[in-house]
Amino acid sequence: MTEKIRKIVGAVLLVTLVSILFFGPFKEYVGLPKNIIVFEGQQLKLPSTLPVTVSQQNDNDVFSVSNAETGLAVMGEASGNGEMLLEMAGIPIKKINVNVLNDLKVIPGGQSIGVKLNSIGVLVVGFHQVETEEGSVSPGESSGVKIGDLITKINGKEIEKMSDVAPFVKQAGKEEKALELTISRDNDVVTTTLQPIKDINDHAYRIGLYIRDSAAGIGTMTFYHPDSKKYGALGHVISDIDTKKPIRVQDGHIVRSTVTSIQKGSTGTPGEKLARFSKDKEEIGTISKNSPFGIFGELTKKIKNGINDQALPIALSHEVKEGPAKILTVVDNDKVEEFDVEIISSVPQKFPAIKGMVIKITDPKLLRKTGGIVQGMSGSPIIQNGKVIGAVTHVFVNDPTSGYGVHIEWMLNEAGIDIYEKKQQKAS
Repeated sequence: MTEKIRKIVGAVLLVTLVSILFFGPFKEYVGLPKNIIVFEGQQLKLPSTLPVTVSQQNDNDVFSVSNAETGLAVMGEASGNGEMLLEMAGIPIKKINVNVLNDLKVIPGGQSIGVKLNSIGVLVVGFHQVETEEGSVSPGESSGVKIGDLITKINGKEIEKMSDVAPFVKQAGKEEKALELTISRDNDVVTTTLQPIKDINDHAYRIGLYIRDSAAGIGTMTFYHPDSKKYGALGHVISDIDTKKPIRVQDGHIVRSTVTSIQKGSTGTPGEKLARFSKDKEEIGTISKNSPFGIFGELTKKIKNGINDQALPIALSHEVKEGPAKILTVVDNDKVEEFDVEIISSVPQKFPAIKGMVIKITDPKLLRKTGGIVQGMSGSPIIQNGKVIGAVTHVFVNDPTSGYGVHIEWMLNEAGIDIYEKKQQKAS
């Protein structure tokens, strides 16, 4: 009998526990965050139907709290940290840490830009055969050089561009001496020797390597910071077209570009913006970094998109909501236009990642023109509720109307803009 009672009591407790877990107020309580982040001058709402009040508030200068229709509203007053204690029916239920960040605004882009990158050293992109009396041979391949290698030094001298290589090859050939190559390969430094040989057709000395010192392409400006002039574009790394490896940047620049036509995308075949650099090829910015999150540098000329040239606040990853948004991009000439998209999903990210959102093009005009997301659209800024939330990065090959987006906070970080930086304290 006692065993039976224990089982009944256990069953009742189990049912009670499960009921509590699915009880609305309990779920709302669990859903209240332990930490919240808000920018100066912005308001963050804590949606809740619970009759909670703030019983204690540490550091009133950092934030203020007011009652909203759907819960409490926290207003960022000044950068810093504080905390508040929530209570219900006079009983403390949760302590929430509040981190108020400096007011940060960026100007959204959308302009089509031409990109010219100069790599560190010269990049090996292929082998070619040199014709000799004994037959065809590639000295470079025989010496152990690999496609994707960066030749950074020859005979101890730094190599910056293709024209630096020829004098060494000519001299080594005449003197019948091997070249000493210093190579950067997969973050390692390797050395090898390479003996140039004479081609029987033109009697010139050859090393049997195809090399390149720069790369060019087009993309879309994402944002620039009006105070520092730092910018971010593309939203993804630029890789060499032959080696498929990320280009290690020595320097580079961006210019204005004009979209001449659109190669429409379809299932299995991504589309493409066809564009050309502006006729004057005027440099509008430098390139200092090529990372998984895009290209970054500083603007040297003023640029405008003609739609929204005012600085906008940004949204952190946890603030992005599923639902409608806009993108800014160029599909004709150099005119920036605004198009409708849908945020299908967004992942609140604590650490940098390139695929934070899934977006879908919903604008009929853009779908007619491009079929969806096309190459060259990467970097188009995404705006939701008046805030810059990220950039378009990749298209789904099996569905060109959809693709990935990167959250703006990671691009800002790569640009050297620290959104978590505290204001300098004034000397007393």
